[in-house]
Amino acid sequence: MNAEKEKAEKRKAFAVETVGLTKCYGDKAAVRDLNLKVGEGQIYGFIGRNGAGKSTTLKMLSGLVAPTSGEAWLYGKPVSDPVVRRRLGVLIESAGLYPNMTARQNAVMKAKCMGLTDEKSVDEALELAGLAGTGKKQVRHFSMGMKQRLGVALALLGNPDLLILDEPINGMDPEGIKELRQLILRLQEEGKTVLVSSHILGELSKIATNYGIIKDGELIEQITRQELEEKCQDYFQVEVEDARRALPLIQESFSQVQAEVYDSRTIRIYGLAEGVLVNQKLAENRVPVYSSGFHHMDLEEYFLECMEGGKEHA
Repeated sequence: MNAEKEKAEKRKAFAVETVGLTKCYGDKAAVRDLNLKVGEGQIYGFIGRNGAGKSTTLKMLSGLVAPTSGEAWLYGKPVSDPVVRRRLGVLIESAGLYPNMTARQNAVMKAKCMGLTDEKSVDEALELAGLAGTGKKQVRHFSMGMKQRLGVALALLGNPDLLILDEPINGMDPEGIKELRQLILRLQEEGKTVLVSSHILGELSKIATNYGIIKDGELIEQITRQELEEKCQDYFQVEVEDARRALPLIQESFSQVQAEVYDSRTIRIYGLAEGVLVNQKLAENRVPVYSSGFHHMDLEEYFLECMEGGKEHA
């Protein structure tokens, strides 16, 4: 097998793969040298600050924006391939819906535009999105959650294997967020791959199996849920006047734990069972403790550390 065939076979293992994907607007690179890998069956959470390049990346993967350089592959084929494009469903930002039509009328119109003649696929998509019972209710009377689920239903027309959802829960109330979360999990159970971006990291952490973190147009980390859980350990945090002066005392007194300076006044201690002993030791050595307590790092805190460069040293 020659090198090109070998590369093609490896790419088939991924629903999405990009190699050096770059998009420039003038002199500014919105996305730079992006190497993204999304495995089949994953719910891949794509996270980053506003302007980090998330939407630009998803638009390139959807064929809506042409890259300046680099390659994007879906199931081992270029994004431009019309055959593989049929395996893709997209909801970028919000769906374009006709407010005076019903959910089914919107879906039938979209299906006809796609060349789908069998309206059975419309009913299947609405059923999967939980909108089969909306009857004659016009979309203008839908809640935000229902509108977003209808957007997902439109993306599901043609029974795609891969869904790309850009900020699908923006502006939704808690009930709508729950509905969409359940829908995404149901889609995964159906064997679909979902690439979803969101600012609501607490919700994303409930469904994502994998994460990609983008900063200033560059992918700084790809991590599985299991790897994230291993990194997000429980820790005891203590705030003192001078963390660097207090650190050697803690390390000497509690050699079995890992202690590190987080900032000039904060120390984090991992593997500690009882925090009161630390407070006692510091007090005995006349080190004032301003606050202390156990914490658990979640996805949001981990993300903020990545954005800010993390702790001062390990």
